[in-house]
Amino acid sequence: MHEIGRVAVPVPAIDEVELHRLMDEVSLIGGGEGGSMNRLTLSKEDGQARDWFAAWVRDRGLRLEVDGIGNMFGILDWAGPDAPMVMTGSHLDSQPNGGRFDGALGVIAACTAVDTIKQAVEKDGLTPKVNLTVVNWTNEEGARFQPSLLGSSVYTGALTLDFALDRRDGDNISVREALTDIGYAGEAAPALPDAYIELHIEGSDKLEKADLKFAAFTRYWGATKYRLAFLGKQAHTGPTPMAERKDALLAAAYLIAELKTMADKGGLDLHTSVGRLEVFPNSPNVVPAEAVLFVELRSGSPDILQSAEDEFKSKIEACAQRAGVGYEVRFVDYRKAGRMDEGLVNLATKTAKSLGHSTLYLDTIGGHDGVALADKCPAIVIAVPSVDGVIHHPTEFTTPEDRAIGTHILTAMLWDFCMHGNVLKS
Repeated sequence: MHEIGRVAVPVPAIDEVELHRLMDEVSLIGGGEGGSMNRLTLSKEDGQARDWFAAWVRDRGLRLEVDGIGNMFGILDWAGPDAPMVMTGSHLDSQPNGGRFDGALGVIAACTAVDTIKQAVEKDGLTPKVNLTVVNWTNEEGARFQPSLLGSSVYTGALTLDFALDRRDGDNISVREALTDIGYAGEAAPALPDAYIELHIEGSDKLEKADLKFAAFTRYWGATKYRLAFLGKQAHTGPTPMAERKDALLAAAYLIAELKTMADKGGLDLHTSVGRLEVFPNSPNVVPAEAVLFVELRSGSPDILQSAEDEFKSKIEACAQRAGVGYEVRFVDYRKAGRMDEGLVNLATKTAKSLGHSTLYLDTIGGHDGVALADKCPAIVIAVPSVDGVIHHPTEFTTPEDRAIGTHILTAMLWDFCMHGNVLKS
């Protein structure tokens, strides 16, 4: 018996063996040597993972809905059409050569939590006060199609469906085409939930250093993302005199160094990066005619982020002039900084304490689908440790014990809603 909410209610215990079995099962889809995961969004492997999720939803007696951007919803509307809806989940797509737990753990934990609650309610003849939905979001990672958080941003109305469907990958395949190829171009989507809870791996080592097992992200950083092209002139690297070259890659090199200098000056409140570089024609003996940079500026402070963007734009001009090339900005994506719902932070803290765990309060610097939801409804991302803080790498790992702890806490939070209704309004 745990004290959750206003009265003592027995929280059903999850089946940890089943939790780990599901995690292992999904990890085989796109999994490779050394723990690597290659399950890019809307790829064949992502399609197989989606098939797995769809089968789980149907087997557990939930209703499957897929919307126009391919978000998948397993809906348990057992409390009636006028009851609140609480949504939980994450994403099954991965980075190239990424890890197995980023995103996927959140989906597996959500499946386990909802199935646990469903079995307990049916076994004891209880009357749930909220409906539940398990979600698998499309293109959270932004590795194949940009921007990231694509599916959740369409769902919340931050992006239009047509804009999202027209995004193209490096092989010029559109989201629309990729969805059709794997059979997940849907139509229906449930209304916005009354609360959204997402379990994730931490992605840093702060929990480990604090010797704690559970965190609540209370604030999320903003991000400004540019797709920038430097435009030079293709030439032979042998006979073309150095002074006559218009090397687009040289300008890119200058700017990458400047971005690092900006971060050094900005301190802990500013992160900068160029995580992807596309060079044309990309031949060893050809002066590059084009270099496309995928640039990120991140900060928890809107003022710092704006100041960094202003400085960055001046650096673009200076680096282009220094290399003697032109440039063009091809895309800009803005994600504002903000805070997770205070009521859900309090619920997470209280729930974790009832299960014997203290809560570490953190910022999330990386984006999550919960960030997209937070602009439209009460939302929170909760976290369990990732060993050595590793994320987006094949050695990314969260121990079975910590996976279970996070899933227990998620289950208890959802159980509180099911037994008491919308506890955030109480």
